[in-house]
Amino acid sequence: MTLSPARPVRPASVTDTFLQQLVARVPGSRGSWPLTEVYTGDVLVGLPQSSPADISAAFEAARAAQVSWAALPVRQRLAVFKRAHALFVGRARTVADLIQVESGKNRRMAIEETCDPPMVMSHYLRRAPRLLAPRRRGGPVPVVSSSTEIRVPKGVVGIIAPWNFPFATGISDAIPALMAGNAVVLKPDNKTALSPLYGVQLLEEAGLPRGLFQVVCGEGPDVGPALIDASDYVMFTGSTATGKVIGERAGRNLIGCCLELGGKNPMIVLPDADLTAAVSGAIFGAFGNTGQICMHIERIYLPESRYDAFKDAFVAKAAALDVRASYDFGPEMGSLVSVDHLRRVQSHVDDAVARGATVLCGGQARPDLGPAFFEPTILEGVTKDMLCGVTETFGPVVALHRYRTVDEAVALANDTDYGLNASVWGRDLRAASAVAARLETGNVNVNDSLATTYAAKGTPSGGVKASGVGARHGDQGLLKYTDVQNLAVLKKQVMSPRLGQEYGKYVEGMLTGLRLMRRFRIR
Repeated sequence: MTLSPARPVRPASVTDTFLQQLVARVPGSRGSWPLTEVYTGDVLVGLPQSSPADISAAFEAARAAQVSWAALPVRQRLAVFKRAHALFVGRARTVADLIQVESGKNRRMAIEETCDPPMVMSHYLRRAPRLLAPRRRGGPVPVVSSSTEIRVPKGVVGIIAPWNFPFATGISDAIPALMAGNAVVLKPDNKTALSPLYGVQLLEEAGLPRGLFQVVCGEGPDVGPALIDASDYVMFTGSTATGKVIGERAGRNLIGCCLELGGKNPMIVLPDADLTAAVSGAIFGAFGNTGQICMHIERIYLPESRYDAFKDAFVAKAAALDVRASYDFGPEMGSLVSVDHLRRVQSHVDDAVARGATVLCGGQARPDLGPAFFEPTILEGVTKDMLCGVTETFGPVVALHRYRTVDEAVALANDTDYGLNASVWGRDLRAASAVAARLETGNVNVNDSLATTYAAKGTPSGGVKASGVGARHGDQGLLKYTDVQNLAVLKKQVMSPRLGQEYGKYVEGMLTGLRLMRRFRIR
């Protein structure tokens, strides 16, 4: 592991004036929260904390702006995002600076995160005109009746974004909601509010009406209830425990919600897999973004015949990773997001070791590199009585397991309450895909760990079991932010008997009509 205790130099773009300008957007009458540079622990700026009254005012302003926004033709709304796409690509380096400063991730992950909103824009700029256009349907009686499906915006969408991908989730989840004619009130995590605030600024620079996209800040228990109660729909990404609370409150309010929650994601290496490719995929799957990806790999299942070869290569490659604090593309892994989160990750490793697991690589905090650095860690002998055996660790920690048959590997992979992501590796793509289809998870990657499914914006991405409800991306990712109005027109009254007609004769005519509809497949 490459060591470099030198103090990193903050990016030139991240000036005090710039940061003050960003946080000035946040209404805050509850004081401020010290937002820090993760690599050093230095306070960057005081982030205003929003009170229930601040949140109420934000929703009031958003609702006022939403009325005229929803009245615009779809093409005019989409024109904003055509301009925004160019801005987001052109300012990617500044966005990456903010992401790194506030989250501590390495440069590669930061710059790749900046790509997500433009990808989402590109997809929905193509699909939204068709998805949001009225669709003529057949009426109950051919010729004399019709029905039209009309998509109308929900109103104001509340988005609660996590700290691990603050820009990608905070902005990308808002894009289809705004395209559909909604306003948005976003609550980013306090630790990572800077990049989404800059994203809102870029959208307004592209022509999004001021006030349509509001940002409020605060700790979840302080601001979450007020935000949910004022929303017409809620989008949340985060832990399963918090997701249950949000889902329950949304249900009491009779509003919809989409919840992308935790995972304990497995990777199955089949006997015919390309071992070199599988090891490289496992390195990114386990240690990309310092393991702080909802879809990252925490369990790897290996055939007994190839276990030792994979283990040796995997451990060697993990131990050689360049882990350090830097704002260039050198490091392969960065920091955890905070000291508090480091303590959680350390507790999972310590618990596993105390209960009999073996540390093959890593296992320790690295305060010499920065306040929240933790080594890439590989464990062996992890069992279900250990914290990291059943609970999401959400750090650079992965466990290796042996299997004898593919059926056993599938059963082990499915033996979890979670179902967000999985990975299968094998040269025979048909056989690997057949194994993937047996896994109880919302996303499955064949010969990749996680990126292929998430980057496929045309296909819905979500979790099953305790990993969530609903999905982002695909047609569903936009249509969930709309309600359906069924506009039916009857040109001539044929839905009830004519004046003076016996009902029995009317019924005979109705039954004859039903038989004809079936015969001629009239809908």
